Amino acid sequence: MSNVTNNPAIQRMNELLDEHSFVELGALVTSRNTDFDLNQQQTPSDGVVIGHGLIDGNLVFVFSQDASVLNGSIGEMHAKKIMSVYDMAMKMGAPVIGLLDSTGVRLQESVDALESIGAIYAKAVSASGVIPQIMGVFGSCGGGLSVLTSVSDFALMTKDAKLFVNSADAISGNRADKLDTASADFQYAEAGNVDFVGDEAEVMEEIRRFVTILPGCNVEEGCVEECMDDLNRAAEGLDGKVKNLALFAEEISDNHLFVETKAGFAKEMLTGFIKLNGITVGVVGNREETMAGDEVVDLGTKLTSDGCEKAADFVSFCDAFDIPVLSLTNTTGYEASVCAEKHLAKALGKMVYAFANATVPKISFLCGQALGSAYVTMNAKSLGADLVFAFADADVAPMDAELAAKIMYADASADVIAAKAEEYANTNCGVANAARRGYVDRIVEPADARKYLIAGFEMLFTKRVDGPYKKHGTK
Repeated sequence: MSNVTNNPAIQRMNELLDEHSFVELGALVTSRNTDFDLNQQQTPSDGVVIGHGLIDGNLVFVFSQDASVLNGSIGEMHAKKIMSVYDMAMKMGAPVIGLLDSTGVRLQESVDALESIGAIYAKAVSASGVIPQIMGVFGSCGGGLSVLTSVSDFALMTKDAKLFVNSADAISGNRADKLDTASADFQYAEAGNVDFVGDEAEVMEEIRRFVTILPGCNVEEGCVEECMDDLNRAAEGLDGKVKNLALFAEEISDNHLFVETKAGFAKEMLTGFIKLNGITVGVVGNREETMAGDEVVDLGTKLTSDGCEKAADFVSFCDAFDIPVLSLTNTTGYEASVCAEKHLAKALGKMVYAFANATVPKISFLCGQALGSAYVTMNAKSLGADLVFAFADADVAPMDAELAAKIMYADASADVIAAKAEEYANTNCGVANAARRGYVDRIVEPADARKYLIAGFEMLFTKRVDGPYKKHGTK
């Protein structure tokens, strides 16, 4: 077995896993290659430690790269060890966790190393949607290895780690001191490739939180545990938390638990996990405000391309692992810019596809404004929501009544437009109008939201859907 004292890979394993639960496998594996003097170097474990252990009693399979051995580079045997982790995890129905710290492909092993990293990709793709895959970046993760963080479900980074396809200095017109595109801050807030950034202890704790709130595999029918919170607990001040949906999610969740994903990216679209009566539920919502220290940051109520892609990926993950989805709607339309016109339609299509294609229980909650087709794309009844709840003051309408009147009566006087706007608002706008037409199932008081959501998801627990035969969709 590897030396724990000076082996950072095993130290990270022990920090992540329950005490005394780690069992190392393949400790005696070394490189078979002898080219370029490799036979003269010590390659214990070939630069990667693998094994299994427990996180809060849950079985997980882990590989941890050892940068002290050939810089953690990936060669033939290194890759075979990682692939064996995937094989065991798939057999047992348990998550794979990778602790990455590598310079990438081992140059001494030439095409063997290149094909080996391709074989790792293939294993990760095969495992996608079957077992959760969580990658933590603790050192360098560049070039081809960075693909693994994107194929996986969740990626986390320490503050001083580097994640890149091309290093900042290799990008024409750029250099690291100008814009460090490999930095944790860039990957977290700008690129949206990372779910969480912190110091090593914080990253380990966040990985543990992900494991405990997710099912071990796709045949467990979601993640269910005993609820220790009052099922009839009033949701205090929920109507005042509509703009900052992170607070909304915390308030309705069992014991106020909320695990946010990609919190630094596209903040206008909230994604994360809560618990309702012990059942893990995925939350997707339009966040109008957030906090930066003591300052309130206005994020607006428009759908953006980044936000829609973020939501689509999250809903697809939830559907793959039988995690019910709750959408929280507070949107007035679409971002208007040249950049948005390049990307927004495709991103909206991806989000619409994810919501409509998902067969898990889906509840839509109209908690703020719900205007135009933007509201429909956020999991409306017509898109497949099983239940739609709404607050009494939710603003549901095709568009603003005055604007609608101006369009319909463009040549009319101001008095006529005002009268028609009032008529339009009374006959075509408002949550009561939507409820009369069957698009809202129940209007609820804010304090009762938690208990109705619990009852709704409990009723939908045995939902089954048989769709048309097809190999797969194209979005």
